[in-house]
Amino acid sequence: MAGNNGGPWGGGGGRNTGGGDGGDNRGTGGGGRRPPGGEGPQIPEIDELVKRGQEQLKVLMGGRRGPGEGGGPGGDGPKITRGMVILGAIAMVGVWVFSSLYTVKPDERSVELFLGKYSQTGNPGLNFAPWPLVSYEVLPVTQERSEDIGVGRGDSRSENGLMLTTDENIVDIDFQVVWIINDPAKFLFNLRDARQTVRAVSESAMREVIAASTLAPILNRDRGLIADTVRENIQSTLDSYESGISVVRLNLDKADPPNEVIDAFREVQAAEQERDRLERQADAYANRVLAGARGESAQLLEEAEGYRAQVVNEAEGDASRFLAVLDEYRNAPEVTRKRLYIETMEKVLGGMDKVILDEGVNGNGQGVVPYLPLNQLRTGTDTSTETRGN
Repeated sequence: MAGNNGGPWGGGGGRNTGGGDGGDNRGTGGGGRRPPGGEGPQIPEIDELVKRGQEQLKVLMGGRRGPGEGGGPGGDGPKITRGMVILGAIAMVGVWVFSSLYTVKPDERSVELFLGKYSQTGNPGLNFAPWPLVSYEVLPVTQERSEDIGVGRGDSRSENGLMLTTDENIVDIDFQVVWIINDPAKFLFNLRDARQTVRAVSESAMREVIAASTLAPILNRDRGLIADTVRENIQSTLDSYESGISVVRLNLDKADPPNEVIDAFREVQAAEQERDRLERQADAYANRVLAGARGESAQLLEEAEGYRAQVVNEAEGDASRFLAVLDEYRNAPEVTRKRLYIETMEKVLGGMDKVILDEGVNGNGQGVVPYLPLNQLRTGTDTSTETRGN
């Protein structure tokens, strides 16, 4: 047993380091080591494991095994198959597609550039821009941006709001311009500094409108008209630049005289308001008096017209009646003459208290006939009747 070169564990060139059965036996000629008792699988050494790992790494990096190393005849490593190439190509295509897809939100638009030149505008949703030939930039088109002009920062006032009117007065104006992007492509390629452009155009348009107006309307009644005019001028100028910007609204926050003269200006305004009040009172009194005079004049004219018509009608009636009597007189002169005499006497003596004296029978002058006042008797009869009725 002592002459066995394999040692008690079957390994050649073994070495006993413990001097007994409990010693640790290690092989020097290759192979692994077995656990005590000679049973179970062989455990590889750490160095061998490291060596095998290095060989596998070489194969993955495209190398080959050396002669005598495992892996097949002649020591060749695993070869790249057609399936591996297809899988690699699919993976590359997937990465390319993933890099070329992008999402645009509902309130955004995208601008696609083919080799740096404008290609098209992307709509909301999933868009495809083949990388690296096509690049894109996403812009919010519904977000409102604002520029404040004439508003000071801190304790200092900005001089951009001081403007000269046509009547050589200075007015301090603070206003705000609210705008959005309506054409992303024009916005990106035609403007270098969008905010500075909007500020410059807005200030220029406001100065143009203020220079054509007097001070009083600006401070009182024409603010809305000025704001609308300035907004239209700003939009027209930006459209001429093809800026891709749409002005939503213009807020005219303040229009006052400068702080140095505001007290004196307020006194002047108060005096003008008092003058206007007195003028309105005078106009009301004048209108009231004039209306009364016109009404009285119209009344006098109507009365004169009525009197004229009455006199004319009476004259025409008398003339018609006279012509009718004339015709009767021509037909029967004696009868008509007597009737006219009786009617005339009736008119003359009708309202007199009188007594009729008859010449008597055969002209002897006897017999006085008293006049019976029938009207008085009728009046007395009516009075007594009313008394009995009460």
